Amino acid sequence: MCDENKIYMSVVAPAYNEADNLPVLIEQVEQALSKFEKNWEFIIIDDGSKDNSLEVLKSLMAKKPFLRVIHFLNNSGQSAALEAGIRNARGQIIATLDADLQNDPNEIPRMASMIIEGKCDFVNGWRRQRNDPWLRRVSTKIANGVRNWLTKESIHDSACGLKVFRRQCFQDMKLFRGMHRFLPTLAKMQGSSVLEVEIKHRPRIAGKAKYGVWNRVFCGLRDTFAIRWMASRIVNYQSVEITLDDSPTKIGSKTQ
Repeated sequence: MCDENKIYMSVVAPAYNEADNLPVLIEQVEQALSKFEKNWEFIIIDDGSKDNSLEVLKSLMAKKPFLRVIHFLNNSGQSAALEAGIRNARGQIIATLDADLQNDPNEIPRMASMIIEGKCDFVNGWRRQRNDPWLRRVSTKIANGVRNWLTKESIHDSACGLKVFRRQCFQDMKLFRGMHRFLPTLAKMQGSSVLEVEIKHRPRIAGKAKYGVWNRVFCGLRDTFAIRWMASRIVNYQSVEITLDDSPTKIGSKTQ
């Protein structure tokens, strides 16, 4: 499972001050993927945590050979953590999830099977039944509605942390701060096929939520305008090379 030359799936989880949740998270991921037929790894990015998350992870690495840890010297945000984790992943398929235990790792094999079977390139989780305080549910609904209205998208839960996708979906993607909320849209802009599936969502039992009304609605609005501009400026073409025997051959296309 830890042979880097044979890793098929990489699970990536950013973590900031989640020391109480990390041992359970690692155990749950191990159980969820224990019957997965291909080799996998689990990468946790400690985003400059101020609690004892790093010490917890170091102690677990000796017992869990599938576990890899990337440590940020300073808190850099979820987009940066995802960027680092995905860029350092060895798998052909990447799964991401939050470290707060609200995402159920048991969903990962089901979502991965959709990609393995060729149904799509990117599977995005949809937390249709949210287990969050009412204010957080309302702010999230508003944020998703505004996001879809401005970007002409149809994704119900773009910011859901549970996603599974082919490595190629991220190959030419560059994340800026806040862009982790738009991964399905960014993947579509690069020509990837995206499916959205309903997933379980569990209540938080330890630690504190990192996002509130302000950074979900108002800060996200700025990023939404950036995505709208990017979508309107996509370079889109198909080309053929003309030969003297009058048999043009398609040589490429670009949708970015």
